[in-house]
Amino acid sequence: MSTIRSSFWRGGVCNALIFHKSDLPTDRTKWQPLFAAAMGSPDPYGRQLNGMGGGVSSLSKVCVVSPSTRDDADVDFEFVQVVIDDGTLDFASNCGNMMAAIGPFALDEGLLSLVSAANYARVRIYNTNTKKIVISSFPINGDDSKFDPHGTNRMDGVPGTASRISLSFQSPGGTQTGKVLPTGLGLTSMNVTDKKGRKIKASLLDVANPGVYVDGSDLEIRPDIAPAELDHQKETLALLEAIRREAAELMGMDPNTSSVPKVVILFKPIDKEVSTGANIKCLVLSMGQVHKAIPLTLALNLGVACQMEGTLASRLAKNLSQDNTVTIQHPSGVIDVGVDILGEDVLSASLCSTARLLMKGEVNVD
Repeated sequence: MSTIRSSFWRGGVCNALIFHKSDLPTDRTKWQPLFAAAMGSPDPYGRQLNGMGGGVSSLSKVCVVSPSTRDDADVDFEFVQVVIDDGTLDFASNCGNMMAAIGPFALDEGLLSLVSAANYARVRIYNTNTKKIVISSFPINGDDSKFDPHGTNRMDGVPGTASRISLSFQSPGGTQTGKVLPTGLGLTSMNVTDKKGRKIKASLLDVANPGVYVDGSDLEIRPDIAPAELDHQKETLALLEAIRREAAELMGMDPNTSSVPKVVILFKPIDKEVSTGANIKCLVLSMGQVHKAIPLTLALNLGVACQMEGTLASRLAKNLSQDNTVTIQHPSGVIDVGVDILGEDVLSASLCSTARLLMKGEVNVD
């Protein structure tokens, strides 16, 4: 039996195996059979019962971490999406949820020498997928200088409480396309038509991860629809996939790469949601599946979209505050995103998350 040292972490609302890059073959073409076996793919039943995956895209992830040789980073992080059905690897995007676990993992595994202030660590993470820097700040134990997971921070979609991990994405625009607005427009008319034969109008933004935004009311999607219900509406899912594919072409990306752009369905928040602070409401699809919570990179993207004049999100958002904080309603609750933006130049976008080590040891890759 072949095994590789690995740690199993929850980051935000996702789980992933995290590997030391030094433990992996230098020939990256040899990663695919190892990661696929570890996750339990290919799996025609879609459960990944024979591995560590959970049968949905948010639970079929791998992270590769190593010390960085860059002057502006402490560690390098490469994200790998393992496709459930066939076990192929997708390197096209970052995972904001698992980003929360990278700093704590690097510290606990001895990958960096860190100067802390008041029992707090600050780690500069270079994401190789998007070629962007993310600054992660989190509490540490004073006794052993390890990550302190215990705290009072509550993250919607995750049971219980944990310590707060602050993530600041530096200059997050143009991760795949080089532009925040790849088409140069806040609102783009597409060739794909809705059920009434009208051309879809969408906003295409590349911030943290590429996303395509559509108005749920234009597609006759109920604002209160549950992710599981939408997952069974095959005609609507087919329309959303057609939108994603055309958006990919308009953004200069390969439409056959199913992870990007991610599709974001927008709704105006109802009065009850507005009264509790929500500015915008959404559902997100990634790799053909409707997420129960918004991926953190898309939360950052949507926060920017709400603050950028002319986008669909800015038109649907309600009661935006003057402090550049956007509160997003998603199926599991809400999340706050801070945006520092000057015109179309996104200086940074930030949010808070949590993470927890679930298990460490060796994973079977045979």
